[in-house]
Amino acid sequence: MSFIGEFLDFLKEYKVVALAVAFIIGVAATALVKSFVDNIIMPWVNVITPTGDWKEAIIALGPVELGIGPFAAECINFVIIALVVFLIAKKVMKEEKVEKK
Repeated sequence: MSFIGEFLDFLKEYKVVALAVAFIIGVAATALVKSFVDNIIMPWVNVITPTGDWKEAIIALGPVELGIGPFAAECINFVIIALVVFLIAKKVMKEEKVEKK
């Protein structure tokens, strides 16, 4: 078998093209959800918080500054992205849960 043939078999066996497509769609979906969070959800959170600039909140402990605001924003982004991925996977896959042994 030629090198090209082996390479094509590798691509088919490990479904590399499907993985690449899923990765690209995942990046696009992440950008979409991040935009949704930043432009739709966070303005509401900013209204609720007293100063409105909670994303820049920092706690200073002596010479160390902990950026709790950016961390909290990324946590919220992660939870929303995970929820959206879960809902999409649940709808698309429609498989029964595998029982733990």
